[in-house]
Amino acid sequence: QVQLVESGGGLVQPGGSLRLSCAASGSIFSIGAMGWYRQAPGKQRELVATITRGGSTNYVDTVKGRFTSSRDNAKNTVYLQMNSLKPENTAVYYCNARPVVTVTGTRDYWGQGTQVSVSS
Repeated sequence: QVQLVESGGGLVQPGGSLRLSCAASGSIFSIGAMGWYRQAPGKQRELVATITRGGSTNYVDTVKGRFTSSRDNAKNTVYLQMNSLKPENTAVYYCNARPVVTVTGTRDYWGQGTQVSVSS
């Protein structure tokens, strides 16, 4: 059984920073790309950032220059450093791993989400 557990969310003032972490645990052979998505109230879930196993990153235009994703393959962990946060960044942030190869097969996994609130 594979679990993705996010942490690092919270309440921050506009202009502040947060660092999200997502750790994958279980009998994992390898993980391909890892990504961060977010869902604001009343809106659809959207992609924020992705990072390949080799470290190549991609970001949605609205966070470029402010958010940085990194990963530690040895720890099966991905990070999202969020700087210069804005109220419109308020959302539940979800971690995604695709694909995850385990002894029982290959599939995608999602974390349970962590709330990020940006408000004065």
